[in-house]
Amino acid sequence: MNDYLEERCEIVATYVVKRQATVRQAAKFFKISKSTVYKDITERVQEVDAELAKKARRVLEKNKAERSIRGGMATKAKYSRNKSS
Repeated sequence: MNDYLEERCEIVATYVVKRQATVRQAAKFFKISKSTVYKDITERVQEVDAELAKKARRVLEKNKAERSIRGGMATKAKYSRNKSS
């Protein structure tokens, strides 16, 4: 892996861990695709820093588990705005 990829993986993973960011948030912040963020965290960063990879993976798993809850809350908010109109 070249130096640019190693550095990007480490920066993206650090951002995700420090901010507890979702893949979408990280992709938007770094102006890269969601699939690139996911691949950086799940595969590439493992080669650079195994401990950071574990921490970032835990954040992704937590966000994935909460995804349906956030979706349900957004739907509820959407329909309560429509009712009040």
